[in-house]
Amino acid sequence: MLRRAVLASSLLLTAGAQTTAPTDVPTYTAEGKLVMPVNYREWIYLTSGIDMTYTQPTSATAAPAAHSIFDNVFVNPSAYRSFLQTGTWPDKTMLVLEVRTAENPVSINKTGHTQSTGVRNVEVHLKDKNEWAFYVGGKPGGTPASRVPQTASCYTCHQAHGAVDTTFVQFYPTLLPLATEKKTLSKEYLSETPAPEATK
Repeated sequence: MLRRAVLASSLLLTAGAQTTAPTDVPTYTAEGKLVMPVNYREWIYLTSGIDMTYTQPTSATAAPAAHSIFDNVFVNPSAYRSFLQTGTWPDKTMLVLEVRTAENPVSINKTGHTQSTGVRNVEVHLKDKNEWAFYVGGKPGGTPASRVPQTASCYTCHQAHGAVDTTFVQFYPTLLPLATEKKTLSKEYLSETPAPEATK
């Protein structure tokens, strides 16, 4: 009887493990579009940027202060845990870029900016079958996102400047020192930027 009870418990645990499999991996529609992750704000927060641009702004392209933009970056927890161990991204990594308008003044805030409650855009940069791709135009819980063609400039930009595995880890303050310590910074990044000192 004891043996049967132990076996039954083992089967229940196995079934439980199967029903609680990781839900932070890419899922696609039959047409190959990406199903946007609904719970990405429960993932690991990496950084926020404001008014970031990768080209030198001119007087004609500089954004007015009233129209500043925040970029928030999140990564799926399983990929984050792997990065902590290896200093690079595993297959099935999903980086979510959330775009919000900056606001001022709001409530008692008199200077600086806060983020709007409405999300302007959500984009995904993911690694599947060891190939990176960008997905845009989707809405979490709604419209799936379309893959950006490989000929788009975002691919060559990330390849030429990404600090780790074509991703902009140089903008992730908690991960850049780790990648430096583990010596996983790309030769492209190191050729244009002196490597920061590794944390002790």
